[in-house]
Amino acid sequence: MKFLFSGISALNTSLSNSLILLRWCTITIQLALVLFVNVSLQYELPWMPLLLVIVLESMFNLGCYLYNRNHSGDNPNYIFTQLLADILFLGALLYLSGGATNAFVSLLLIPIAIAAVTLKKRLLLMVTASAIAIYSVLLWLMPMHVMHGNMQGHFIGMWINFIFSAIVVTLFIAKMTQLLRDKDKTIAHFREQQLKQEKVMALGVASAQVTHDLATPLANIRLLIDELLEESDAKDMAVSTTKNNEDEILEELDKQVDRCCDNLHMFREMSLKIREDDKQVIKLSTLVEQIHAHCNFYYPNQEIDYQQDEATSKHAIISNSSLLPAILNVVNNAINASNKQQKNVIAIASCIENNRWQLTIRDFGDGFLVSQFSQVGQQQSISDDGLGMGLLLSNSSFERLHGQLQLSNHQQGGAQVMITLPLAKIGES
Repeated sequence: MKFLFSGISALNTSLSNSLILLRWCTITIQLALVLFVNVSLQYELPWMPLLLVIVLESMFNLGCYLYNRNHSGDNPNYIFTQLLADILFLGALLYLSGGATNAFVSLLLIPIAIAAVTLKKRLLLMVTASAIAIYSVLLWLMPMHVMHGNMQGHFIGMWINFIFSAIVVTLFIAKMTQLLRDKDKTIAHFREQQLKQEKVMALGVASAQVTHDLATPLANIRLLIDELLEESDAKDMAVSTTKNNEDEILEELDKQVDRCCDNLHMFREMSLKIREDDKQVIKLSTLVEQIHAHCNFYYPNQEIDYQQDEATSKHAIISNSSLLPAILNVVNNAINASNKQQKNVIAIASCIENNRWQLTIRDFGDGFLVSQFSQVGQQQSISDDGLGMGLLLSNSSFERLHGQLQLSNHQQGGAQVMITLPLAKIGES
């Protein structure tokens, strides 16, 4: 079963709002600098074109703000559009205030850095290429009287330095961001597995406690049955129908108590093997025979369509004491699901795919609902639809053996469960 984590949408929405806020601050600084340069320093800059670009940038930012109020900002193309617009507005302001000679030309690196953190590689490369293209155009459009002597080499050197910086930011920051994301995913997966193991451990402790609590009353029941049988044999009276019925009831009780005691003994041995992590190599043919024997014993009237690949009998897998009960739990769920629809049949297929053993168990019931997948393993008791703690324990057993459990609906109706386990290597144990 796969668990998906989603936090990118919230991140992008917050980023979009942050970009709008940052753009308002930038517009304020741009307007203040234009006024300061023209009034205090008395530079001859084109007032009206500069103010027109700032007004257009303000209108664009206002449009982004209104869009965010009515829509979610989780679209990467929307973030890309904002960054591309920032590059264009900044390029226009630089062109009107000195071009490539403007000291603020290095601000073109900021959209690249933001894109490296938030966008995919394709969009990131487009943002980087746009920034480099704007700088190149600014350098190309510089007046010839400025490009004289050593200044030409200086401006070309600045342009090369910008390209180098843009490439470093694109590659390094993007790589570091990807590493951090992978690390966060690994931590989230580890936490999920830890919570799952804690739940399984708690359930195991509870099961062990129940087993311990059942041992004493079963022992007392055993003594009482033995005493009743002895008293029944000691009675010197004529055999009657009533006495025969009582004897049959006592014998049946005796068998059921023996069965409970045997199951408790097997559970204790299984718990000991699980605690010691006892693993062994088992042939697939032997494991399949055990599944057959279980179905024939507990469900003699059930029709089971067995399909087995010939290559299955030639391979083996690593098994432990919890593997067979985990598989049988899935088989029992399939049989119960088919029986609910009055269909006395299930299908079990065994094959080898990509050096892994695949056991597919299909029932002919109602199948899984979409709403059920989000609640798999969350029931605190045994679930009627087979998606409760039993399935969670089965999945944990497969995962301990590096296996996988996949739930799906068959195209022709019913549910389908695929169990995948790696094949054992020769001499592995």
